[in-house]
Amino acid sequence: MTDTASRPALDLDAIARPSGSLAMVAMDQRESLRHMFDLAGAGRPADDVLIRFKLDVAAALGPLASGFLIDRHFGWEAVRDTLPSGTGLILAADDLTQEDGGPVEETALDEVVLTETDLDGVSALKLLVIWRRDAKREQRVELVHRFVAECRARGVLSVLEPVVRATPEELDAGTWDLDVAIREAAAELSPSGQSLYKVQVPLSGTGDEAAQREASERLNDAIIGPWVVLSQGVDRPAFLPAVEAACRAGASGFLAGRALWSDVVGRDDVPAALRELSVPRLEALIEVVDREARPWREAR
Repeated sequence: MTDTASRPALDLDAIARPSGSLAMVAMDQRESLRHMFDLAGAGRPADDVLIRFKLDVAAALGPLASGFLIDRHFGWEAVRDTLPSGTGLILAADDLTQEDGGPVEETALDEVVLTETDLDGVSALKLLVIWRRDAKREQRVELVHRFVAECRARGVLSVLEPVVRATPEELDAGTWDLDVAIREAAAELSPSGQSLYKVQVPLSGTGDEAAQREASERLNDAIIGPWVVLSQGVDRPAFLPAVEAACRAGASGFLAGRALWSDVVGRDDVPAALRELSVPRLEALIEVVDREARPWREAR
């Protein structure tokens, strides 16, 4: 392992564009990516197929992205070697509890990343947290504080990704409001001192321009520090206007995967499909964040 004690402290310029905006690609999906191949009719892929797909995405989108998120399980060292020096490498540090083909139900810190992984060339670690109003709520807050502390000790940035879920009781009672929960989680977790808060898109991107802007402003009021939006749960055509609304409300950009490459999964010629479909999407999003995003240094 590289000695991180002597590493200089990083700031978000390590994963940002010159404008101070953040235009980052997520490619840390694991079993969910395998399931996406199933859904695309490509069969259940072996690990080497997943690795090849991740490397193709890194080769096509990495040179455009300000940051690139990868997991340690499927070819991360090869991705590290593929990315240009100007693209900040973000390594997932979450250990996922997930049934085959199902959503992530719970997470913990990946001790392999923390104790056995060479972080040379890594700008940031990322932690997914499943946030619920249940008995583990305080435990998750403690997990977030430990994650931030572990990142600081290693001289890397901390990217915190809470994803909110309803409890069975909330669903049965019909009291679940996704946007209220997203803001509540942000108010609870974002004061933890993370470098960057990665958050679900308000209204799942379904609002008109005015509604999307208003919901994004309410979310901005709940978050302490720089924030970006993720694309999971948002229809692909709705993601760009949702990013624009979020940036106008105070977001610094996006960290997105599915909105860029989900319909490329299972294609016969992945590199060609990435050039045709994914590259123009990323270029359009970059144009939006360079124009509209709040530079990360100006976040409250």
